[in-house]
Amino acid sequence: MAEPAEHTLSRRERQIMDVLYQRQRASAAEIRESLASPPSYSAVRALLRILEEKGHIRHAEKDLRYVYFPTVSRQRVRRAALRHLVETFFDGSAAQTVATLLDPSTARMSESELDRISELIAKARKGGA
Repeated sequence: MAEPAEHTLSRRERQIMDVLYQRQRASAAEIRESLASPPSYSAVRALLRILEEKGHIRHAEKDLRYVYFPTVSRQRVRRAALRHLVETFFDGSAAQTVATLLDPSTARMSESELDRISELIAKARKGGA
């Protein structure tokens, strides 16, 4: 899948991408029906055009209508969003980000989640092997 030209997505753009990741392909009307408090049809079409310009989706014509599909994997979008979040709010520090996530006053992690995080840290210390 291609690298998107622009990584940052608005709330509505993320919602549309979520619909497309779930459905794989959808028309503007189908996307609109799947959104909570949906905007107008023309607003959805405008957002789809923006997502195409950013390189996140493409369209194909099917039965006289456009069907949209993602061109970027969900994992790649997650990584880009996380990178943006870490740079914007944590001065690029992974340690500050993790410390915030693990702060007991804001996060309640299960033992299995904490075990998984410990495993990931151990793996990172070994060089990701």
